Amino acid sequence: MALRIASIVGSLRRDSLNRRLHDALLRLVPADLSFHDVPIGDLPLYNPDEEADPAEPVRRLKRAIAEADGVLFVTPEYNRSIPGVLKNALDHGSRPPGESVWAGRPAGIIGVSQGKIGTALAQQHLRNILAYLDMPTLGQPEAFIQWSDAMLDADGTIGAGSRAFLQGWIDRFAGWVRRHAG
Repeated sequence: MALRIASIVGSLRRDSLNRRLHDALLRLVPADLSFHDVPIGDLPLYNPDEEADPAEPVRRLKRAIAEADGVLFVTPEYNRSIPGVLKNALDHGSRPPGESVWAGRPAGIIGVSQGKIGTALAQQHLRNILAYLDMPTLGQPEAFIQWSDAMLDADGTIGAGSRAFLQGWIDRFAGWVRRHAG
C-alpha cells in the first residue's frame, strides 16, 4: 500500500515557479508514495471564533492532512518569510488546541525563487513553525533553489542539470516519510 503524501504549494500564482517545481517533482517520486495536492487558496482567514463550526474548505484541509502519512511543502519566499496563505493553512490545521492535524506527520520543505538564496529564509521560518507543530522535518539535504529556465525541460520535466540533486532530495524525503510514518 502506498504512503499518502499531502502536498501543499504555498503560492497562489497561476504560473507559480513553485507549482511548476512541485509538478515536476511528482514525476520523480518512488512508486510507494502517492501524492495528493491540498489546495489552500480558498481557506477563509483564520478566526478563532469559527473553530467550533469551520468552513468546508477548512474541514477539507483537516481531512486531507489527517489522512496523510507525510506532508510536502513547496513554498516561495515573500518578504523573507512564508506566504500568508501558507501560514493561514498551518493555523487552521493546528486548531482548536489539542486537535492539531499536523502533529507527528513527517514533513519535507523545498522551494524555488529567482533570488540567489532561493527560499532559505522562508524555509527556516517554516521549520520553526513545524517544530512547534510537532512535525519531524527532513533536515538534509536542504534545497534552497534559485530558478533557472534550464531547470525544467519544455515538457515540464526536471532538466538534466537539476535532475540528480532533485531525485536525491525526493528519495531522501521518501525515506524520511517511510521511517516516521505511522
